[in-house]
Amino acid sequence: MVLLAVTCKFGVAMPERQDRSGRGRNGQNGDGRANWGQEGDHRDGSAAAASAKTLPSRRAVLTALAIGAGGSVLDLFPREARAEAILVPVRPEDERLMREAIALAAEADYPFGAVITRDGQVLVRGLNLGRRLADPTAHGEMVAIRRFVATRPPEELKGTTLYTSGEPCAMCMGAIIWCGISRVVFAASVDDIAARLGQITMSAQAVAQLMARHAPFAQVEITGGVLRTEALALFDAKKTSP
Repeated sequence: MVLLAVTCKFGVAMPERQDRSGRGRNGQNGDGRANWGQEGDHRDGSAAAASAKTLPSRRAVLTALAIGAGGSVLDLFPREARAEAILVPVRPEDERLMREAIALAAEADYPFGAVITRDGQVLVRGLNLGRRLADPTAHGEMVAIRRFVATRPPEELKGTTLYTSGEPCAMCMGAIIWCGISRVVFAASVDDIAARLGQITMSAQAVAQLMARHAPFAQVEITGGVLRTEALALFDAKKTSP
């Protein structure tokens, strides 16, 4: 079961660039992996005002983009302003809401069903319609997001939870992060799915970690393996069908 949260915290100081002694710039290990789990401190108003002075100006960001000088534009941001990962527990309502997603998966072109929820209530449902719509992007998660924004302001996606019968692919996970969905719960993993159907084997966790290294605004929690066996029964049936 995958338990990962990526959250954004703001700190007080610009990270120092490191030398070539085995550690990379901006708090990363020599192999490029971020050092997760650093907590931002609590500051009073004066300290917060002081920290604001360490944030880059718009001119500095544009200049860095223009010249592309070593490193990344994110080097301009405090380390604490980037995403980080923490463990989160499984919640009591997860199985009930995952059953909703799996029921949708049973009716989908491929066994992917998704529901977007808030406070334990289903707001919208989606299922894979790739064949029916002749649209390779009509994954269950994408259909749910499109149906949501068709009737509600996109800002209302922030703080929601998305349940899906299969771990989101890189496309869907990117959309989830852009939408500000706070939590993703999946049943079957990408490795489970790849053993049965064609699948891009980049996990939601890998996408979240990549965003954690390159996006100062990302915030998403991930829980995997909820009702995995029930979901895999659908993928197994699809694998054996003509």
